[in-house]
Amino acid sequence: MKNLGYYNGKIGLIEEMSVPMTDRGCYFGDGVYDATYSIHHIIWDLDAHVDRFFHSASLLKIKPTHTPEELKSLLRALVCMVDDGEQFVYFQWTRGSGLRNHLFPGGCANLWVMLTPKSLVNLYQPARMITMEDTRYLHCNIKTINLLPAVMGAQAAAEAGCEECLFHRGNVVTECAHSNAYILINGTLITHPANHFILNGISRQNILLTCRKQGIPYEERPFTLQEAFEADELMYSSAGSLCVPVQTLDGKPVGGKNPRILRELQDALLSAVIECCGTSPAIQTILDTRKYT
Repeated sequence: MKNLGYYNGKIGLIEEMSVPMTDRGCYFGDGVYDATYSIHHIIWDLDAHVDRFFHSASLLKIKPTHTPEELKSLLRALVCMVDDGEQFVYFQWTRGSGLRNHLFPGGCANLWVMLTPKSLVNLYQPARMITMEDTRYLHCNIKTINLLPAVMGAQAAAEAGCEECLFHRGNVVTECAHSNAYILINGTLITHPANHFILNGISRQNILLTCRKQGIPYEERPFTLQEAFEADELMYSSAGSLCVPVQTLDGKPVGGKNPRILRELQDALLSAVIECCGTSPAIQTILDTRKYT
């Protein structure tokens, strides 16, 4: 199977799957999701992603269809049905189905899973970024499927020939359209606190864990746009990008002043993925890039 769609027990090619119009995800965006990658049909950091998935569901009072262990077993089985061993693993719950009514319907959630061939982003390849005012609501800590401002930010970045969009509320940087943001200043890594203004990314948690293991100082505090422009390094991370440096922000050169700590973080994060899932042609390409940068 070249890709896979799953909906409440039904399995098929994504293009051939259908969802009822009464699914609350269709008219309210009433649901939560999580996503990660698999390599050699082994799902990277599955426990952490499933834990966050259940936490998001609990914050919105969505009733799970599975226990955590049942869901992990299901996802492990599903990724083995896709031909390509490198996949983007996406799963979501919507609150359920019913005629349009703001009040919760009875019953359990609807479970969606989508698996598509996709490889990790080359974290040693610097990226370009634009800035945009953060107009999202005040529940950014919940990984909800309501992503319209993030979609608009990602589209604006693509139209500007960039890979990411850096959100800010006033002069304070929060995160990116689909990533967490970091700066390095004088050897200290700085990232926005994990409150309701950002999603506490799994890669974010892994970066802070790496800092503790490697003895790299870090601070969880708001930082400003000016600090982002002037920082020794500006980076972003997500499940698929791990730790990507930024070389231009709104067309202006940024970063490039502390490659040693940046490389230390990148190497540790990529090594953790390889230890869990092994190497692949795509990861070998990333490693080859590292040799020449």
